[in-house]
Amino acid sequence: MEYLIRMFKDNIRQFGMLIVLAFIMILFQIASGGVLLKPLNVTNLILQNSYILVLAVGMLLVIVAFHIDLSVGSVAAVISAASAIFIVSLKMNFILAVILSLLLGALIGAWHGWWIAYIKIPAFIVTLGGMLIFRGITMATLNGMTIGPYPVEFQMISTGFIPDFFNGDGIHITTLLIGVIFTVFYILFEINNRRTHKKYSFEIMPMGFLIAKIVIISAVINAFTYSLAGYKGIPNVLVLLFVLIAIYTFITTKTVIGRHIYALGGNEKAAKLSGVKTQRIVFWVFINMGVLSALSGLVFAARLNAATPKAGTGFELDAIAACFIGGASTMGGIGTIIGAIVGGLVMGVMNNGMSLMGVGIDWQQSIKGFVLLLAVAFDTFTKSKSS
Repeated sequence: MEYLIRMFKDNIRQFGMLIVLAFIMILFQIASGGVLLKPLNVTNLILQNSYILVLAVGMLLVIVAFHIDLSVGSVAAVISAASAIFIVSLKMNFILAVILSLLLGALIGAWHGWWIAYIKIPAFIVTLGGMLIFRGITMATLNGMTIGPYPVEFQMISTGFIPDFFNGDGIHITTLLIGVIFTVFYILFEINNRRTHKKYSFEIMPMGFLIAKIVIISAVINAFTYSLAGYKGIPNVLVLLFVLIAIYTFITTKTVIGRHIYALGGNEKAAKLSGVKTQRIVFWVFINMGVLSALSGLVFAARLNAATPKAGTGFELDAIAACFIGGASTMGGIGTIIGAIVGGLVMGVMNNGMSLMGVGIDWQQSIKGFVLLLAVAFDTFTKSKSS
């Protein structure tokens, strides 16, 4: 029990948000009469929040580096407009159009990064200007009109599903099999991780707690895939999200550049004196944010099957809220990719649950703002207690 209490205290942000997410899901599952966790609604939750979760991954790195990006919604909009021109108007091959769109996003991120890293203009001002600039360009490019539809191949980015290779009747067998395979890999990872910790005399989790952890997480994995298997299976965009989460979790926890980003956010002067090229790190963090903003715009356009002047409105607020609710610190240097995803899911489940209950959009916005305030207050409180 002492180990459990200490582990909870050391990871209070992550565990706290997981508990909140579980509580919100149970609450809305009961309040909606069981609709929230039906296969169709679970799939809709993933599709509706995919572009925000993509943004949250990039925004987490920006916030950890002790900056902010207010332009991501407008960048997503301008990239969706560019993709519509490339694919719909110019009849360009959609793969080439996607590559060009991502490169355009990288250029926009480099534009922001240059002003912030080398000219030393605060990120708030630069990205606020970017929000206005690229929203205006979007409106001018589309001339107030909606461009679409996209070819089916492009739509599959956001609306397609992994095919069932076993042709299950009423249940997606491939999805169930993926859940089992993923569970086996997870169990092997935990066993190998424990052996490594034991080999180097690190503190290890008691066997009873480890078994309980494996059982709970394995049950969640298989319950999730079983729910998806009851509709059309695993959406393509979920595969995309999983790849992004895996790559960026590896970058932030296992690479030098990841450690440098955290060092930069924790104390820029100390990081610079330690040899960290802080300007270059900031520059690349914003290039990365530009690419992920572009990807978010493409996912949104594929789901909507059109580019509209109002695309991306409010995306920046949802992405920032997801990071802070997921445990990122307002002072930089603290936060995890998984935490940002959990924060985004908290926002998504709240939106979906309140809609199922018939709560108006006005009250939804108010409640989301209140939750964000509580999350930041919680961060401030835990910091003051630890100091």
